[in-house]
Amino acid sequence: MGILSRISYVVRSRLSGLVDRAEDPTESLDYSYRQMQDELADVKRGVADLTAQKKRLEVQRDRLQENVDKHNDQAREAMRQDREDLARRALEKKQAKLSQIEDIDEQIADLESTQHDLEAKKADLEARVEEFKTKKETMKARYNAAEAQTRVSEAMTGVSGEMADVNRAIERATDRTEEMEARAAAMDELSERGVLEEGWSDEDAIDRQLEDGRESREIEAELDTLRTEVEGDSTAGSAEVEQVVEESVDEDQVEAELEELKDEEQ
Repeated sequence: MGILSRISYVVRSRLSGLVDRAEDPTESLDYSYRQMQDELADVKRGVADLTAQKKRLEVQRDRLQENVDKHNDQAREAMRQDREDLARRALEKKQAKLSQIEDIDEQIADLESTQHDLEAKKADLEARVEEFKTKKETMKARYNAAEAQTRVSEAMTGVSGEMADVNRAIERATDRTEEMEARAAAMDELSERGVLEEGWSDEDAIDRQLEDGRESREIEAELDTLRTEVEGDSTAGSAEVEQVVEESVDEDQVEAELEELKDEEQ
């Protein structure tokens, strides 16, 4: 992998990372879950508002009912006092309160119906939210595992490419080292043979040849000395042998003469 290829790979990886972060499915799942939670919260608030409104209407109805009972008592008391006019007015107020109670009962009935619908929707939405939460966490876990596996694979791919570059660098270094070692060996051989000195200095070559001549003469002189010594040793050895032989001959004659003398005496 060359430099341009590595740069291209890095750029593509960075861009891919930016796109992945921009399209992170885990963030989308979290956003959807938050939306569902907001919707559930709205439903719960709606149910709470309806319940509160129904309670207010029930309190108002109870108060109107108390007024109805009060107007009944007023009408009876007025009739006992022969105040028909006051009894009529009390009954008229009673009738108005009963009409209001009827309207309130209808509103309460409507609110209860709406409340039942909202409570059913709330229960259904709560179940959906819990189900979605479970799926979301499962999906996030799978995505994170897949993302980690992808990062490991990409890292291994990058390492493989880098290792290829490293191996090629090692091969080049090895070739270069072997080349330098060969050149060094060649230089040593040329230096031992004197080729380099001949190329660099004529005077060194002449001096070397003269020195070689002197060494040759010294060797020849030593050889001559050794020859002389060996020849001298050979001559001395021959003389000693002859003397020993002569002495051996004289002793034999003396022994022979002694034997003759012994024979004569007998």
